[in-house]
Amino acid sequence: MSVEGVAEIVADVRARGGAAVREWSMRLDGVAPHRAEPGGDVPREALLALANAVERWHAAQRPADLRLEVAPGVELERRWVPLESVGIYVPRRLLSTLVMCAVPARIAGVGRVVVVTPPEGAGLVAAAAELLGVDEVWALGGPQAVAALAYGTDEIRPVDKIVGPGNAYVNEAKLLVARDVAIDLPAGPSELVVLAAPDADREAAARELAAQAEHGPGARCTLVELDGDADAALAEVEAAAPEHVLLLGTEAEALAPRILNAGAVFVGASSSVAAGDYATGGNHVLPTGGRARALGGLGLETFLKPVTVQRLTPDGLARLRPTVEALAAAEGLPAHAEAVRR
Repeated sequence: MSVEGVAEIVADVRARGGAAVREWSMRLDGVAPHRAEPGGDVPREALLALANAVERWHAAQRPADLRLEVAPGVELERRWVPLESVGIYVPRRLLSTLVMCAVPARIAGVGRVVVVTPPEGAGLVAAAAELLGVDEVWALGGPQAVAALAYGTDEIRPVDKIVGPGNAYVNEAKLLVARDVAIDLPAGPSELVVLAAPDADREAAARELAAQAEHGPGARCTLVELDGDADAALAEVEAAAPEHVLLLGTEAEALAPRILNAGAVFVGASSSVAAGDYATGGNHVLPTGGRARALGGLGLETFLKPVTVQRLTPDGLARLRPTVEALAAAEGLPAHAEAVRR
């Protein structure tokens, strides 16, 4: 499939809805979209241990509402409210990704959570979702799944935001629908840069690189040697702005604050990236493709939005009137000036 092919699928679903989703699913997966029935051997204890860790970490992230009198008679309020609906794309059989997205959504108070996942392994994902309190799981993958979440079908109502990682085609679809529906970030194939000092544990470095390469042929796994020129080594890491950075060797802790462009930083030989994938509670849905220069990974705020409330008394409005009038005149908007006259 090409980028043009993804665009064709998205445009077709946008135009024809469920009929297009069914046709593309049959063509690409050989299976029509359907509600996934729970099935398969879910590692219940491990799944719930991860869910508990994710819940503890993300619950602590809730931003505080703010109310402030910025001037006499002028009060501003900023309060955080949950999104009404979220769609989660779960790559094939990736139960940990389901946890990383569904648990923060639940903590945030999202009203409706719908999961789409490729047909192979969909029963396993549905069984895990059931344990997490999510009951709308569709056996539907690829760009057509993303488009279905964005535009809706005769069976799937559209959502307000789409989250979750995917392959290059899924991420291209997310970017295409982003003009119509919010997305979290384009989280693509896994990336790891290991920054290793001369005394680093080379076996640990090799194991970590192999683990991330296991995500597929698109994974980018790099070893950067810190051979005395720390600035040059750090510049290489910063230029990559990777999903994960692992710092190994005695200088790891000292170097950690200097990593500015990374989705997640792991410090020391015991801080396995795989532990972050499966157990620590830190979110593993992270920016890839250099987007860590401007974006961070999923957090509780991904599933919330701030609403600003403004309150003015008559005296407060009178105090601000000269400012409004002057700026409205400069911008050529006389009705704005007239609006504040009482």
